[in-house]
Amino acid sequence: MQYFLCLAEEKNVTRAARQLNIVQPALSMQIGKLEAELGQKLFDRSVHGMTLTSAGEALVRLTAPIVRDAEYARQEMAQLGGRISGRVSVGLITSVAQSTMASASATVASRYPEITLSACEGYTETLVEWVNTGQLDFALINVPRRKTPLTAHHVMDEEMVFACRRGSPIRPPAKLRFDHIANVDLVLPSKRHGLRLILDEHAAAVGIDLRPRLELDTLPALCDVIATTDFATVLPTIALRQSLANGAIRAHRFDEQRIVRSIAWVHHPRRTVSVAAKAVLDIISLDLEQAAAVAREFVEPSSRGATSSLRKARKRSRRKAIS
Repeated sequence: MQYFLCLAEEKNVTRAARQLNIVQPALSMQIGKLEAELGQKLFDRSVHGMTLTSAGEALVRLTAPIVRDAEYARQEMAQLGGRISGRVSVGLITSVAQSTMASASATVASRYPEITLSACEGYTETLVEWVNTGQLDFALINVPRRKTPLTAHHVMDEEMVFACRRGSPIRPPAKLRFDHIANVDLVLPSKRHGLRLILDEHAAAVGIDLRPRLELDTLPALCDVIATTDFATVLPTIALRQSLANGAIRAHRFDEQRIVRSIAWVHHPRRTVSVAAKAVLDIISLDLEQAAAVAREFVEPSSRGATSSLRKARKRSRRKAIS
């Protein structure tokens, strides 16, 4: 099962064999034996790699939870000896991944050397599907409007802010409202992105239609566009953190019609969260909250004029962000 799932994920025999630390013929032989035993062709082979057949996709859904449960049992037995170990697979929405994954993964590696961490990023709907099918232990997502089959645990609420280049001619009014952005040239994530769904719902509620000039789902690239052009955007503070810290952009809170996105971690209700997964989750959640707190200190107040205390707070935050 482990060999099959690894090949299904890697889609390449060479990479899968390397990941499993076995030789390629051994992997091919085991997959052949599995197909013979089940009487089903699991992969289509081509020069481009291995792709799952419909039978292979069904087997992924069936076996991934079993392998997860076996791994959980091993982790629990190891914990009896005072060790926290095992493989943890986590999915993160992009704004969370770019804000916390580098520092959080380094902390996990330092604090829990026996944990093997596998992390990926994706859209909320995709991550929900992967947790549901057992391909991920848990995921940090934007809380979806539609009900999911997963168990959700609130992590934090985060304000979304208006942002533009530091020297931009755009001058937001003293009391900025969301409907003020209707006539601004905007760069926003596409409608595939969870953040865009939040913005579109808020726009409909206040009676405006968002028509961005550009749509970019890669948030670092979106921030670069804002920092070098006269476009503007509306994003969560942590997505803007680095650009705010280096002074490339400025961000403004909405005085009215504020937008808040909620982040939660989700897991399958019939699968227990392992000790190792909980340890990883605690580190990511804490790192995320700290990143959001630092980013908030760079945001302009909703009314004009930054006080000296705000300027001091920014200096402190810039030092933290650089360090």
